[in-house]
This record gives sequence, C-alpha cells and structure tokens, in this order.
Amino acid sequence: MTNSIDEFLDADVVLIVGSNTTENHPVIGAKVRQAKNKGAKIIVVDPRKIDISADAEIHLQLKPGTNVAFANGMMNVILNKGLENKAFIEERMEDFEKLKKAVEKYTPEVVAEICEVDPEDIIKAAELYATAEKGSIIYCMGVTQHSMGTNNVMSMANLANLCGHMGRESTGVNPLRGQNNVQGACDMGALPTSYPAYQAVSNPEIAEKFGKAWGVESLSTVPGLTIVEMLNAVEKGDIKMLYIMGENPMVSDPDLNHVKHALESSDFLVVQDIFLTETAELADVVLPAASFAEKDGTFSNTERRVQRIRKAVDAPGEARPDWVILMEIMNRLGYDKKYNSAEEIFDELRTVTPSYAGITYDRIEKLGIQWPCPNEDHPGTKFLHSGKFARGKGLFVGMEYQESAEMPDEEYPLILTTGRLLYQYHTRSMSGRVEGLNKKAPESFIEIHPDTASSIGVIEGDMVKVASRRGSITVKARVSDIVDKNVVFIPFHFAEGAANKLTNAALDPKSKIPEYKVCAVQIEKSV
Repeated sequence: MTNSIDEFLDADVVLIVGSNTTENHPVIGAKVRQAKNKGAKIIVVDPRKIDISADAEIHLQLKPGTNVAFANGMMNVILNKGLENKAFIEERMEDFEKLKKAVEKYTPEVVAEICEVDPEDIIKAAELYATAEKGSIIYCMGVTQHSMGTNNVMSMANLANLCGHMGRESTGVNPLRGQNNVQGACDMGALPTSYPAYQAVSNPEIAEKFGKAWGVESLSTVPGLTIVEMLNAVEKGDIKMLYIMGENPMVSDPDLNHVKHALESSDFLVVQDIFLTETAELADVVLPAASFAEKDGTFSNTERRVQRIRKAVDAPGEARPDWVILMEIMNRLGYDKKYNSAEEIFDELRTVTPSYAGITYDRIEKLGIQWPCPNEDHPGTKFLHSGKFARGKGLFVGMEYQESAEMPDEEYPLILTTGRLLYQYHTRSMSGRVEGLNKKAPESFIEIHPDTASSIGVIEGDMVKVASRRGSITVKARVSDIVDKNVVFIPFHFAEGAANKLTNAALDPKSKIPEYKVCAVQIEKSV
C-alpha cells in the first residue's frame, strides 16, 4: 500500500476495484465503512454484487477481465471534462500527452460495451473520484490475477496520478495482500526476480553486494522461475526436485490436473508445512514446521508495517521454526553459517536491506514500524511518494485493452471467476480444521444467475457439473443475481469441487501471475 490503513478514515472517495474488501479483508472493510459514516463516498468496480456494494454510491458490475478499458474510460471522461490535476501533472509526471492519446478512443459508450456497464455510471464514477479532495484506490486480486494483470495495475496508477491522488494522506493506490505476511515474504526476497527490498537479481552490482554479505564469490544474475513456470519445467524434465514451503499448489494453483502430474513427475519432492496438506500427501519427505504461535520473528503487513511475533507455545513433536530447518539443511549442504535466533537473522538482513535498515527488535517491541525506515532515527513512512517519486518524475504509461487469454465461445459459453469467502482461509489448511468455520462454509458451490440456471433446468441446491478445457467438477448451485447472466463464480478454497481444476494457467508476460479470474466454462445439471 502507498498509504496506511487508518488513512481510509479521512478519504473523501474510496474507489474499490477487484476487491471483496469486507469478506477478504474485514478489518480494512470496517475502516471503509467507518469512512462512509464520516461522509466518504464509495465506488465499487467488481463483477459480483459483493457485500460492500450495498454501501456504494455506484457499483460498476463490469465483465471480468475488462479493468484496463474501465480505467481508460474513467480517464477519458476526466480529461474531456478538464478534471485532471494539471498542477500535479506538470510538476510530477512525464508522458502526459502519450496517456491522452492512449485513452482518447475509450469513450464512455465504447467502454460500456466492452465492460457491459451503463455509460452514465462510468461518467458519475469518474467525476466523483476526480473531484474528491482525497481519493483512495483499493484493489486486490480481481485486478492482478489476469493475463494482463500488470497493465491493470499500471492503469490504477495512471488514474491516481491523473487526479493528483498520490503522495498525500488518505489518497494513493492501495493493493491488499492476499494472505498474512505476503508483504513480508516479498520484502525478504521470496520472489524469483528480487533479493530483499526488491533489489533486482539481474543487477550485477546488487549480486556482488549480496555475494560479499554471504561470503560467496558469484551469484547468478538470471531471474528464477515462478510456480507455474517451475511446474512446466518439471514436466519437461528441466527441474528434477521441488522444495515447497507453506504452499499448497494442489488446491491453490491453476489447472490442477497439470499440477498433480507435474508434482508426481518430479524425482524428489519435499514439503515443509504445519499440516499434511493435499500437496504434502504427494511428497517424498515432509518437514514439520512451527506455526506463527510457536516461533519468534516478524511479519510485515499490507501497509508495510513490520511487526514482532513471539513464541506463545512450544511446537508439537519434531516441528521446528522454518529458519532452523533451512539453516540445518544449508549446513549439511556445505554452507557453514549458523544463527542463534530470528533476531540475529533480522539484524543481518538490515545490513543489505535499505528499507529495513532503521528497524530493530527494540524499536518494534510494542508497535511496528512502516518501511522505508533508512536509519534508527527515522520514524518510518506513513505514506509513500511525498514530494517526489523514487524515479524522480512519475511516468504515465498508456495501456490498450486486451481480451483475456480465454474467452467464451459456443462450446464454453460462460465466464468463470474465482475468489474467497469470509469463513474460509486460502486452501483451508488451517480454517478447514475449525468446526465453526466449516459449519458456516462447508463446501464448494457455484453462483449462477437465475436466468442462466433456468435455461438449464437448475434450481437452488441442485448439483451442477462445471467443465472447462482443463477438467470438470461437480458442485452445488446457488442461484442468485450476485453475478450477471454470462458469469459464474466458484470459491477456490475447497479441494473437493476445486475451482482450480478449471482455471487457466495463462500467465501475465511481465509478472507471470496466472489468470485465475477469467476462464471459459460450460455447466449442466448433474444426473
């Protein structure tokens, strides 16, 4: 997030795009509702009539996969009405004319046809956001999990910068992370392209810096592979062994039939986790890890706040903290580096991670600090980009709308989109073991519009077969106008009736994220 969670409270307009905020991030959803109670206006852009839609001034129920067109339509209206922040653009941005050229053909009428929404709603939303003193954008995986997800994200940045809603309190572009400590994992370099603090693997100077810190002569400057790319490489025989930590791709990854075949094709599979997940069941070796309550360390949350976690109970059996397991493995592999605590590791990373350099365990004993925090006298950073951007001037990058990788056709006439539920967490490795949560959300289901259901003779509670080009599942029907006639929704949490048996592993060419949010399916009443 460019800004902080509490800053939503003082926003004038909150634009929510591709985020089921109250269900997937209920604490932040509560802040948004508190903002509404203080007078803020809410705009929701989502293919479903989600819970927070009831609080919105405008709900644009757009066709899945059309985010770039929507953003361009908003900017077209803003420019044609002269609502852009001219002073901000002049002082802080580059390539404004290129952006104007890119969006000029995306009139409300053109975009309404692409997105399947009312052109008047596009105009109203654009006016509301552009004229706000403090406009804040929230987005989540409904923006990123597309074959053009990078372009979707850049479109959000274009829109915010066009209106000058950046570098000030209660503004900004605020992606909500999908799981606890996703932000921290990325900060620590758990990405194929980055060392800690997003320092590029491909930069020889960065590689040299980390080589000296770790006492090795040379580090590769070739970026690694993403999960989907790894599994493809296993099938080809280019990768022989996989080591999976705290991840359950047998439920969470797209095209699960392909995932299962790839995992079974590996010569050696190690899974390190706190439970015997669907993925761990396929492993040659399972390494039992300690849970969050059984170890010391830090988590970094969605607002970049680095916070202490403390051991509350002993881990069961032979379970150990992740860092202990990894240290012992690397020692056995010949790298003789020993640590005595999580704090010792944190102190080492501070020396090579500029944004964390000023954060110490003592400083976050009671309250976390938001990075960047370059030295121990720095208070942390409440919001980013104050005064100037990291690159100097910000860059407008005009985006062209592209269709999703797989569109409906005569054989597969419906768009499937996926998401999460309030009462289950990710692949249910933890929440699936809680009786109360399973009573609230016990099984997979499909949301179908009443007209669509009627056309195939389906009523509420019927079992429905859903098929894509990659596989099929049978799930219970929920008949509701929460989705449009040509769209269906399945939550991805469940191993039985798994949505990701259907989803498409097409990747964004830049971020390499799979297209979880759009694939073509057919449905029929199960016999």
